[in-house]
Amino acid sequence: GVDLIDIDLKTLRHSIGYVPQENFLFSSSVVDNICFGLEENNLSEAKKCAEYSAVDKDIEDFPDKYDTIVGERGVTLSGGQRQRISIARAIIKDPAILIMDDSVSAVDTETEEIILNYIHKERVNKTTIIIAHRISTVKDLDKIVIVEDGKIIGVGRHEELLQNSPQYQEMVLLQQLDEEEVR
Repeated sequence: GVDLIDIDLKTLRHSIGYVPQENFLFSSSVVDNICFGLEENNLSEAKKCAEYSAVDKDIEDFPDKYDTIVGERGVTLSGGQRQRISIARAIIKDPAILIMDDSVSAVDTETEEIILNYIHKERVNKTTIIIAHRISTVKDLDKIVIVEDGKIIGVGRHEELLQNSPQYQEMVLLQQLDEEEVR
C-alpha cells in the first residue's frame, strides 16, 4: 500500500535481490563479489551463501579459495560458477524479495535442486520470483504463471496446470522428450 516513490532508495535496494541470467562479476576476489553491497565483507556469511548456492565446493578447489581473483566479468569461471556466485551475492543480503531471472539455466539439475531446496527451507515468508524455462525449476513452486507473447495464459500449481493448460502439458512433454534423448 505504499508508493515506491515514497520508499527510501537505500531501503528499497536492500529489500530486493536480483540475479540476472547474464550476471556481472567484478575483477576482484570471490568474497568481494559475494559480499558486494554489504558494509564490509563477512567471510562466514559468504561461505554460508556459497553453500546455499552450491558453489562452495568449487570455491574450495580454487587456488586461493575465497581470495581467488575472478578476472574481468568473471572470465576465469564457468557460466554455472558465475551464476551461482551471483546467487550467493543476492541471498547474502537476505532480501524480502528475491528475483531470479533464469539464473539456474547454466547449472545441472542436481545443482539446481540444492539451490531450490535452500529457497524452500530458508526463504519462508519471503517472496521469491523465479523466471525459468525448465519445468524442473518451477514444478514445486506455490504458483506458476505461464507467459506467452507478453500475455498470461496459465496460472496455478504444477498439478493444476498439467490438467488445465495445454501449453504447459506441451512444455512438460517436450522437456521429457529432450531428457530421454540425452540419455
